[in-house]
Amino acid sequence: MSFREEHELHKRRFGRNLGLALVLAGFIVIVFGLTVVKVTRGDGEPENATAVQN
Repeated sequence: MSFREEHELHKRRFGRNLGLALVLAGFIVIVFGLTVVKVTRGDGEPENATAVQN
């Protein structure tokens, strides 16, 4: 059983989909990295939260 050759349109779509997937993955990595940095530095806490704990 032999498969037919893939149409040129499908090859172009795959290239676009792969490019879009890489861009989205990069965006997710950037947002995740910024979130991790913000949480570890404690930037999300209000200013008086540390005064109440001390």
